[in-house]
Amino acid sequence: MAFFSQLIVTGLVLGSVYSLVALGFVLIYKSTSVLNFAQGELLMFGAYICLVLTVQFHIPFIWSFLLTLVFSFVLGLLMERALLRPMLGESIISIIMITIALSTLMRSLIQIVWGTQTKVFPSIFSDKPIYIFGLFVAEVHLYSLGIAMICVAMFGLFFKFSSAGLAMRVTAFNQQVAQTMGINIKRIFALAWAISAVVSSIGGIILGNINGINNALAIMGLKVFPCVILGGLDSILGAIVGSLIMGILENIAGGYLDPILGGGVKEVAPFVFLVIILMIRPYGLFGKKLVERL
Repeated sequence: MAFFSQLIVTGLVLGSVYSLVALGFVLIYKSTSVLNFAQGELLMFGAYICLVLTVQFHIPFIWSFLLTLVFSFVLGLLMERALLRPMLGESIISIIMITIALSTLMRSLIQIVWGTQTKVFPSIFSDKPIYIFGLFVAEVHLYSLGIAMICVAMFGLFFKFSSAGLAMRVTAFNQQVAQTMGINIKRIFALAWAISAVVSSIGGIILGNINGINNALAIMGLKVFPCVILGGLDSILGAIVGSLIMGILENIAGGYLDPILGGGVKEVAPFVFLVIILMIRPYGLFGKKLVERL
């Protein structure tokens, strides 16, 4: 039972990081109907920037973290302005192809600049074990879970109470209605990409502190797909719940089935679960069921 509880706790940590990246996916999809295939590279890029600021420029980690968020916000704005805005009015598939090309470009640039070796952050968190209800929790996991939960709560408040958040929700609901209300759609698109880059960077920095930084971080962007689709592609709450479920499921599969089957189940289990759920609820747990009348 203790082993199972331990898997649940570490699964929650993993799921909370997934929820940050998933939030970026949903924001862009709700605002622009575009799937961003460069989400994983944004995550990896943010982690490398924070590492460089901390290690090479000897900036304290907390300031490196904040500077990385500012950098990511600006990067998101520039990407939207330079690559996505000229594609307004074009087919969705063309815009998605742009994000795939952007993903390949960013991954190549990162490999050229930082190589393929795993890089680690200097020791920021204590190695001293923390016990909660008899369960061992590493300090880095505890902080990661706390940071992820705080970020999700802050973005929830932002969307619920701020004028910019309200404008984004109206735009996501109906772009024509938003325009008639005087909302600047282009500005909302830019804001969605900027916030998406910021939350991805936070996820990358957290994962970089847990597992180190290498090209495998980019795969995290694809691993978040099942979380988003499970929760419902257009639901922020669904993205968070789906991410926590997938994080726990992945950990349990890795803990119990990988030793028996020789590994690999941890990576496949979320996708198998996703297929089963979609066969029962094709629009996800919290997604809206679209009915098309002819």
